[in-house]
Amino acid sequence: MPIERRPLREQIREELLSRLDRGDFAAGTDINEAALAADLGVSRTPLREALITLAGEGVLESNQGRGFRFAPVSRREFRELCEIVAALEALALDCSDPGHLREIAPDLLKLANDFPDDVAEQQVIERHDDEWHDLLLSGCRNERLLDLITSVKAGMRRYAHLLAGDDAPLEREAAEHRHIAESLLAGDLPQAAQALRDNWINGMERMMSRIP
Repeated sequence: MPIERRPLREQIREELLSRLDRGDFAAGTDINEAALAADLGVSRTPLREALITLAGEGVLESNQGRGFRFAPVSRREFRELCEIVAALEALALDCSDPGHLREIAPDLLKLANDFPDDVAEQQVIERHDDEWHDLLLSGCRNERLLDLITSVKAGMRRYAHLLAGDDAPLEREAAEHRHIAESLLAGDLPQAAQALRDNWINGMERMMSRIP
């Protein structure tokens, strides 16, 4: 693993998330710290720091005396994570600079119109959704809130990869992003925030049928 000039634990965390995204780890898999450290080419101290961080984000479970394992999936956890992200992103929208929201509203609408598909591969949906939501929240001035959103999404994202896979076709509702953008264009922030919450909850319902 290439070493960069930032905390090693952060690099390890991102590498593990990337491997999880690729499907290298199954839900419920125990982690052999010695073998994983050797595979990554790092010592066990920064690896353990990264594992503790991921456990705090819900990606891993920590069993006292037994180390870490990738958390199993559950309908309850997925619902809770989606509800949290829905509430936090709506709050981030409320914390955003109104002038900035007016400026980016046309770009949000264009991005939504450029991806009108209601069925697409999971990795394609994720790429477009990340770009759209990152732009939507780019005016939020609360860095702690944005960090919290990123953390909760890390726990939630594994569901899409574990249950669907990168190439699996998934349903989405393209009109939901357009509705949010159009609300911002109209200067109706409360309506945009509610539409954003609805977008997350509706997406949750579309995925729930895949969770055993």
